[in-house]
This record gives sequence, structure tokens and C-alpha cells, in this order.
Amino acid sequence: MKLLVTGAAGFIGFHVIKKVLERGDNVCGVDNINDYYSITLKEARLGILKEYSNLSFEKTDVADKKGMERIFEEYNPEFVIHLAAQAGVRHSLKHPHDYINSNIIGFMNVLEGCRYQKVKHLVFASSSSVYGSNRKLPFSVKDNVDHPISLYAATKKANELMAHSYSHLYNMPITGLRFFSVYGPWGRPDMALYIFTKSINEGKPINVFNHGKMRRSFTYIDDIVQGVLLTLDKIPEPDPNFSHESPTPESSSSPYRLYNIGNDKTVELKYLIELIEKGLGKKAHMNMLPMQPGDIEESWADIDALKKDIGFRPETLIKEGVDSFINWYKEYNGK
Repeated sequence: MKLLVTGAAGFIGFHVIKKVLERGDNVCGVDNINDYYSITLKEARLGILKEYSNLSFEKTDVADKKGMERIFEEYNPEFVIHLAAQAGVRHSLKHPHDYINSNIIGFMNVLEGCRYQKVKHLVFASSSSVYGSNRKLPFSVKDNVDHPISLYAATKKANELMAHSYSHLYNMPITGLRFFSVYGPWGRPDMALYIFTKSINEGKPINVFNHGKMRRSFTYIDDIVQGVLLTLDKIPEPDPNFSHESPTPESSSSPYRLYNIGNDKTVELKYLIELIEKGLGKKAHMNMLPMQPGDIEESWADIDALKKDIGFRPETLIKEGVDSFINWYKEYNGK
């Protein structure tokens, strides 16, 4: 299999690529290695991947039209996993143009590359953030998501619409995955688990929003990787049962599918902090704060469709996953 993966130096991209390299696939990884968070961490991930002879790496921004055209033409991938994006809800409040460049223009370039190279299947990353103002739980891919509450979420909803239009116009097999709170070793420093672990370990106070009453479908990285690769192997076809009179977002008369990928069990933020305290053997000093703009109080993934269609089963318990992250954090940071 010839595979192109964008966001190669990112958290999920690194783990996905490592898995497919280990199974012997040829991979072209693409990343611009921007400074949204630690370049050192990104380069450390890449250093591990570059040990494999079946990896080609391109330092290119997906928003670079000519650069992406060249990569698609030269590498001519059979399959594409598009994970590159400007992430982070709070960052979007101050740097909105980063999201348009990476998430809209960048995705446009990926779609065009897949179109002209006749890629067999494009799997792309959406986000649970698209559920926005929804209060119906658990979040279902059948639900309406027309009320995003952050620009980041709006760009991810736009990606889903762009993907469907290309699937319809060019008969392109495309699957979107709405990720729910992915965590684990080599995770992003801007995510709650990393921030809390670092601060508690250093004896610094942590900001706990919504007074710790947030709930998330925390999903361990190994479970996510398994789900992404199972999805890649399941090439979508037009749904014969799709209703044009009462359409829902997750299916189509085109070769397009949309799934939630996450844990179907939720964890309260306070419990996550307790697990970190136990793992570090240190007590947290908490600043209890109200909700932040753009955040949602609870995310809970309905993954019945992904279970049924590809056999996805998240198996890692939150305690096991947090302990694994803390062990990695101590080793990586030398403390």
C-alpha cells in the first residue's frame, strides 16, 4: 500500500504512521512543523519515524498549493489519511486566519490532489467540536451540527461539507472521523492531560474550567489508531438506503461516510486530575474557573455506527491510559 499521511509530526499522525510503517506499508508523511507547540517534540516524533526505510518525509504546508500538487504527482498515493490541521479551540479566538489557511485551504489542496491522482480512499479528521451548542447526549452523527461555537469547529464542519461535495461530484470514496479527546504518550502539550501533568509535577497551580464539571470521552491513542486503520480498509460505497427526502449527515448516495471515533464512556475532569495525582504521587493545586468561550461542557460519543461497520472497540481504561502517559512524560522529560 502506498499511503500519504498529512500531519506526520503531529500526535495522531505520528502514531498512525508508526503503525503502518511497522506493518510494511510505504508512507509519504507531510508536515510543516509549525510552532503552534513545541517543535522539539515534533522533531522527536519524526526522529523515530525516520528510522524506518519505508518512510518518505516532505516538510510542506498543506496550504501550499504547488507544493501539495508536486507531492501528489511525485508520490501518487493509493490512500490518503489527512490529519494536518490547525487545532485548538482557544487558539482560534486569537489567530482565526491560521484556521482558514490550514483547515480550509489546506483541505482543498488535499481534495484536489486526491481527485487528480484518483486516490482509492481518503480518510480525514473532523472533530467532536462540531457538535457545538448541541445538548442531546450522546452525540450522534445523525444529529444536526449547524451551530458551532468556535471557528475551529466551523472549519471542521466545512471540511465535512467540502468532502461530501467532492465525493458526489467525482465519485471519490471519502470517510470523515470526528475525534473525541485523544490522549496518550507523545500527546500535545496544549491538551489538558499534558498541561495538568506538567503543572502538578512542578508544583504549580492548574486552571480547572467549569469548576471541574466538564466531561469528555477520553480516548487512548492506540484505540484511535486501530479505528483509523480499520476505517481506511473499509472503502465506502453509496448507501442504497439513503433518503433524499429526510437526509442525515452520516451517510450519502455518494461513496461518503461520517463517523464518531472515541470512547463511549465519559470521564469527569475532576476524576482525570485524581488519576494524575495518583500517578505522580503529588497533590494538585487547583484554580476553579468558569467555562471558557468556545468550550462545551460535555462531549460523549455515540460510536454504534463505527462498531457496526468496522468493528471498532475502544479497550483502554482511563487509568491505564493515564498511567501510560505519565510514564512516557517522565521518561521524555527526564523527571
